Amino acid sequence: MTKIIGLTGGIGSGKSAVAQLFITHGVPVYIADVEAKKLMQSQTILKKIKIIFGDSVFDDKKINRAKLAAIVFKEPEKLAQLNAIIHPAVHEHFIKWVKKHRDYPYIIKEVAILFETGGEKYCDKVITVVAPASLRLQRVIKRDNATEEAVLARMNNQWTDEQRILKSDFVIENIDFEQTKQEVDEILKVLNNL
Repeated sequence: MTKIIGLTGGIGSGKSAVAQLFITHGVPVYIADVEAKKLMQSQTILKKIKIIFGDSVFDDKKINRAKLAAIVFKEPEKLAQLNAIIHPAVHEHFIKWVKKHRDYPYIIKEVAILFETGGEKYCDKVITVVAPASLRLQRVIKRDNATEEAVLARMNNQWTDEQRILKSDFVIENIDFEQTKQEVDEILKVLNNL
């Protein structure tokens, strides 16, 4: 049976870069955030979001992600309501995706808030990517052209690295990319012998 390896880490930790390293090694990777964005375009989910958030988060019948983020990262109850819409849809989509990849000994599921949603209980092993908060902050400000305040609001809605590390099987410190590559190679050796 295909094993599920969770890949997580705080915003700006470099999860996506690590996911790409696994992909280059031929490991199928499900990137939950990318799939969630696609699923959020379905009429069923758009209707549910409109009921809770109204027209203010829509521009021309499309969700304005910046407006939605500005609300949910300041109001935890609104974030919980959004997650209650999105997470079940992503979980259902992921189960179908795993079935399509059942010939692989293991797959990677990359998800930012794995522990926050209890997703680790569906994983055979968990990899956490960490980096200093100051570096993560710089990366996200540069990547998203975001304000420090907006990035910190998102960081504050996630678990700390210390919390994640306690529940993880592997930890990748993603500061120097060459070192990160070596750490991925070491993890692959273990995963290939599961």
